[in-house]
Amino acid sequence: MTNAICRLVLFTTAVLVAAMGADWPRFRGPGGLATSNETGLPVTWSATKNVVWRVELPGAGTSSPITWGDRIYLTCYSGYAMSVDEPGDQENLVRHVLALDRSTGATLWKKDYKAILPESKYSGGNNTWHGYASSTPVVDGERLYVFFGRSGVYCFALDDGRELWHVDVGERTTGWGSTNSLLLNGDLLIVNASIESSSIRALNRATGEQVWTIEDVRGARNTPNLVELPGGGGELVVSMPGAPLGTIVGYDPHTGKELWRCRGIPDDGYVCPSPVTHHGVVFVIGGRKNTALAVRAGGRGDVTETHELWRTDKGANVA
Repeated sequence: MTNAICRLVLFTTAVLVAAMGADWPRFRGPGGLATSNETGLPVTWSATKNVVWRVELPGAGTSSPITWGDRIYLTCYSGYAMSVDEPGDQENLVRHVLALDRSTGATLWKKDYKAILPESKYSGGNNTWHGYASSTPVVDGERLYVFFGRSGVYCFALDDGRELWHVDVGERTTGWGSTNSLLLNGDLLIVNASIESSSIRALNRATGEQVWTIEDVRGARNTPNLVELPGGGGELVVSMPGAPLGTIVGYDPHTGKELWRCRGIPDDGYVCPSPVTHHGVVFVIGGRKNTALAVRAGGRGDVTETHELWRTDKGANVA
């Protein structure tokens, strides 16, 4: 199943190449909204229709490809967990980082990394579905940043893939695998290491040096997002589980200081969907009860009674 997903992702990307539209530098694109202003794109395709090129990868991967200029950047893995029936030896697990030519699909550079072990075992649960290369990279025009769970965060030069730095952000694993993606804010690279160390960390994007840390972040299996406030400025928001209600928390993205919190998703185990924001409002879904809610950012302290705009029992647990 994983290999099929891998081929589909590259095929879909190939369709987008024809338009050579705006850059798609992070998980869910600019602003993390999964929206685009591009027009004139194909809306139908087949094994041959609207295909510009096709390329085989070293292995499977469920991270999203990102684009910058005339290049596509993506991750995948090989050597282990290619089959549920015969997963093989975890000692052979290798992660790959690739830069492809956006017009031709040619590989411009590739980096291979042996996984730091032990990794989560390939024996059921969601890691059987999404594998070991699920966190989408992020690019800033100078460097590429990649997150491989307990194997750490890597920074590469865009031109030739030189490794510029590598930082460990925790060593824990879970049977559900690691999936949170990276986020850039100014000079900071923000890493949700909820699985690896129950923390969110901000690293200096040029050096990898840790700038601030938020502790006790548990079960937040989502990528934090930045909300722009109508009066200027911004906040970092993350959705966390809890009992009986989870919490949506707003932080100062420069310092990691908590600014506000609001009741969130009613699930005491995990929250997977990433927040999205629009005009100063944070929208969150998730939980096994399928909840959705909206909260206005910019408050201070507990803003449940003053800033929660609406809540409904519809949503999605993971997607």
